[in-house]
Amino acid sequence: MSAAALTKEERRVCWAARDDLWKCLDITKDNAETCKKYQEEFEKQCPMAWVKYFTKRRDFLKYKDKLEKGGFDKPADGAPNP
Repeated sequence: MSAAALTKEERRVCWAARDDLWKCLDITKDNAETCKKYQEEFEKQCPMAWVKYFTKRRDFLKYKDKLEKGGFDKPADGAPNP
């Protein structure tokens, strides 16, 4: 599928496929093998540029959420002593 000028219906189908994949990944804690059929449908229904964008977007949103919840340790002050 090309990225140029998707119709409203094509966008709706793409976004629905994305949402189904993300829901599966959320439920299975990112088990790609379990969600393989959703990944294939997502790639079939969306232009590859959109697939790449949405994949990066999901990774960013998960990272941002983890930061906001304090899931990362602060780096230690100063350089470690040898």
